[in-house]
Amino acid sequence: MRQMLIEDEKALRPGIETMRGLLAFYVGADETTSSLMNVSLWLDLDAAKQLDRFQPMLDAGKPYVAKGATFERPIMNHTTLWQLQPPSKN
Repeated sequence: MRQMLIEDEKALRPGIETMRGLLAFYVGADETTSSLMNVSLWLDLDAAKQLDRFQPMLDAGKPYVAKGATFERPIMNHTTLWQLQPPSKN
């Protein structure tokens, strides 16, 4: 499934990149737990909820389900309470 997720980038990236309010989008895999994840950062909740309706993303999930994958639903959206970035080197 890891390879499937890598290949899905071609179909998903163009649409996600053009979505209003996108700040960052990360896709990853944990080899130890055989889990895949997407984490995205958005300007506001309405912008984040665009993924709930993004048909290429919904369609891409079907082959994973056919192979036994499960998805956390509903998609969780968290409000940022604080953030951390490396200190400036100036």
